[in-house]
Amino acid sequence: MTDLTTRITVPESVLFRDLDGEAVLLETGSGRYYGLNEVGTRMWSLIQSHGEIGTVCRALLAEYDVPEDRLREDLENFVETLAARGLLRMEG
Repeated sequence: MTDLTTRITVPESVLFRDLDGEAVLLETGSGRYYGLNEVGTRMWSLIQSHGEIGTVCRALLAEYDVPEDRLREDLENFVETLAARGLLRMEG
């Protein structure tokens, strides 16, 4: 379960490629590819830059016109889904 202080890191086995605002992730251990839409790509970029749910959430709120509780829930689900697939690690 995530909260605003959860730290997030990207394992070295995950490669990221931005393709005109949408991204492809490759988990090199399994050879599996994953695609991210524009919003998912922005979440990923902010996670890589900031590494903490709260900071990423605040940055997204400044960019998107969406209620905070909805954005926070979407971000937490995004992080938990990617972590379950080995694409992110959560600490704290």
